[in-house]
Amino acid sequence: MFTVYKKKPFTEAHEAIIIGLFDKPVKFEEKLEELDEAFSGELTELVKSGDISARIEQTAKIHTFGKVPSKRLYFIGLGKEKNTSFEEIRESFGTIFKKVQKDKIEEVAVYLDSFTTESIDALDAAHALSEAFALSTYQFENYKQKPNEPEKQIQRIMVYLEDVEVEDIKAALTVGYSFGKGTNSARTLVNTPGNLLTASDLAEYAKELGEKYLFEVEILEKEDMLKLGMGAMLAVNQGSTEPPKMIVLKYQGKEEWTDVIGLVGKGITFDTGGYSLKTKAGIVGMKTDMGGAAAVLGAMEVIGELKPEQNVVAVIPSTDNMISGEALKPDDVIISMSGKTIEVLNTDAEGRLVLADAVTYAKHHGANYLVDVATLTGGVITALGTETTGAITNNEEWFEQVLEASFEAGEPIWRLPLFEKDKQRVRNSKIADLNNSPGSEGHAIMGGAFIGEFAENTPWVHLDIAGTATTKKDTNLGPSGATGVMVRTLALIVERFES
Repeated sequence: MFTVYKKKPFTEAHEAIIIGLFDKPVKFEEKLEELDEAFSGELTELVKSGDISARIEQTAKIHTFGKVPSKRLYFIGLGKEKNTSFEEIRESFGTIFKKVQKDKIEEVAVYLDSFTTESIDALDAAHALSEAFALSTYQFENYKQKPNEPEKQIQRIMVYLEDVEVEDIKAALTVGYSFGKGTNSARTLVNTPGNLLTASDLAEYAKELGEKYLFEVEILEKEDMLKLGMGAMLAVNQGSTEPPKMIVLKYQGKEEWTDVIGLVGKGITFDTGGYSLKTKAGIVGMKTDMGGAAAVLGAMEVIGELKPEQNVVAVIPSTDNMISGEALKPDDVIISMSGKTIEVLNTDAEGRLVLADAVTYAKHHGANYLVDVATLTGGVITALGTETTGAITNNEEWFEQVLEASFEAGEPIWRLPLFEKDKQRVRNSKIADLNNSPGSEGHAIMGGAFIGEFAENTPWVHLDIAGTATTKKDTNLGPSGATGVMVRTLALIVERFES
């Protein structure tokens, strides 16, 4: 996919060359001076006329007519050099790759030096390039009849630069591409209809990851859960004809099984709401209620590719939430694996129930630090919208590591409060230790507070991705639909972990 050359690309023949332009004086800067000379200064004139612009994410395609060996030049504006961030470079790469893909170019060169600044070095630019390429060119293969003519896609990317060692650039490209591909895997899982992705299908997918990356795999069946007392998980599954699965993947990157990071992802493959039935509008799209599971599996793919020196256990509770004569009912009392009893006031607050047993089981496998990811509440969308993930924690130092990873990944989170009175609300039941739905006020906080009762004293961060797991609009880094949010954050948490 990627080939790296330590020189400029302008004397080589390619279908296209991608060049970044910072907002500087109209005369092309030193890096591009020889290219402008090949065009007898005409590129500078095109800048003066506005046909080529350095304004952020402005694109231009120039046919070379034999003035250089390559057929086309693609320019992408990068804005003011001093203001440029990694995220903006990644977005710009996404913009130009989408344009090149639309033009059905199969082989493209990138002049990487034209994307570097004092704050964005070649390694950062290479990471941004490969991650953006994977993300921006992703398409979910839908179920429409396919035309006979094969669709052309970018197959080869040649990366050119002058000063940095080739092996270092290759490593940065590998990391960025792994992040992008892991995110795309999560996107595909979330986009898949619920009838084609049951808990059993999700378990098979996890087994395939385990075989590919040599993870230790454990799949708990219903009988296993009964023996372990996973009453919360089993209660949600009561109304279903599909068997539940508790999916566990273990990656050991250290000699000793210590400092274990537990990644827990909600895997509700379709959510009707149970007897607390969703509306006809609200039930559409509930195939995406396993976005947390997808994020964890995508992150495990990245971990498998990059092999960090850390220990990770991934736990995914998976079932659908259906209605039948045996389904869980409001007013039922269930017993979780931890021994805590739960009064069920809302069967549509099922995610926190399956996560309760999953968090307990992650601790059973030695998790010293926990992050759970879930499309948990509509309340987080009301609070934070669709661009920011809500977070709750019981440990300041652990939260700071998660926060730093999220902003580095470009997946911002915002911390919601969790006070003692919030905890008392989920403990407010006359007949059980906890109740699963204390009311609509502070709904996102209540969901997190409930899960925190099972994390107990283990450092823990809850990430509510109900608003960020999907998008209704195309972006520079992907189409509408599933976003794969939190894959890169989770991978970075593991890669950057400090005990």
